[in-house]
Amino acid sequence: MITQPQERRSNLRFDKIFTVYLSTQDGMMRGIGRNISARGMFIEVRDSLGLGEKLKVTFAGEDGTEMTCLCEVRYQVALAFGRKDGRPGNSRGVGLRIVAYETMDDAPLLLVDRERVMH
Repeated sequence: MITQPQERRSNLRFDKIFTVYLSTQDGMMRGIGRNISARGMFIEVRDSLGLGEKLKVTFAGEDGTEMTCLCEVRYQVALAFGRKDGRPGNSRGVGLRIVAYETMDDAPLLLVDRERVMH
């Protein structure tokens, strides 16, 4: 008898493709958000990011509104695959833990969770 793995994530996830902008200590890059919950998200990126690295992620709405959160890199994923046309393909991404949200440009970050999550 095959048993299905049990879902360990307790937060609901929003599974949609959206563009995000990542600000790191090395500069800014664009990423593709694939999955977001109240405590974290998965972002496809071109360049790798170090585990534990802190960065800001900005979401831009179609109406021009923006929201920024401070995140920590929890894990990295690198995937190599074959495309339908036979060419090789690859994808890279990072799992981020949301640490805080910016409330306004002139206000400090709003802390979400002080608890440190061990990797």
